[in-house]
Amino acid sequence: MKKDVMILTGAGQIGMAIARRMGYGKKIVIGDKNPDHAKAIAKIMNDAGFDAEAVEMDLSSRASIQSLIEKAQEYGEITMLVNAAGVSPSQAPIEAILKVDLYGTAVLLEEVGKVIKEGGVGVTVSSQSGHRMPALTPEEDEQLACTPTEELLKLDILQPEKIKDTLHAYQMAKRCNEKRVMAESVKWGEKGARINSISPGIIVTPLAIDEFNGPRGDFYKNMFAKCPAGRPGTADEVANVAELLMSEKSIFITGADILIDGGATASYFYGPLKPEA
Repeated sequence: MKKDVMILTGAGQIGMAIARRMGYGKKIVIGDKNPDHAKAIAKIMNDAGFDAEAVEMDLSSRASIQSLIEKAQEYGEITMLVNAAGVSPSQAPIEAILKVDLYGTAVLLEEVGKVIKEGGVGVTVSSQSGHRMPALTPEEDEQLACTPTEELLKLDILQPEKIKDTLHAYQMAKRCNEKRVMAESVKWGEKGARINSISPGIIVTPLAIDEFNGPRGDFYKNMFAKCPAGRPGTADEVANVAELLMSEKSIFITGADILIDGGATASYFYGPLKPEA
């Protein structure tokens, strides 16, 4: 029996939290580079009554993304995309961050946009980091939004000598995610579908715990201590926003980015987290 299909990329806490809100009654195809992670999340969801299947997928590979989509289409039409895949500044070198988080996300939005069902919807998990870096020029923003995917990594602003460190690479990737969502929302709209992004701040996940214990651990702990909320967030709080964006209540929202960071970005620009000049 054919079902509507949700593609979930990134077998982690945030992706699973969103899938649990929106994936009931659907076939959930979970793609992750680590097949054991995908199988573990699929088991948790299947044991809770969902219908999930794990698939190995490399977000940095167009062929791998296309293979995931083909697998999903075996079960029915794709009506939802939840993209929570990616690597963090403490987990990967500059080249990998740009290839996975920037290029890979752009390809995924493009490929799913070709097949998304009318009325379908997607969310991609970006990051507060995209809001943290200095503004780019309008021309640079347009390049990130509209450059053909196979030419993205050739952009001058993304060349190794222009990227200071892995955090800068991550910020550029997330800025690109937000701009790419805006450009893709126009194309998705031609099919009667919507796509938005969510930019979480410090959310307690295994990835975040890696960061807490990494070279910038004190930086992150200081960040959530001095934000208005005074704490890190939870995956379910991100899922609250995704649930709204993916529901009928948000059919007028597309091409948008929602910042959910406990006020950390506000504090960074206008409060105690503001860097000293």
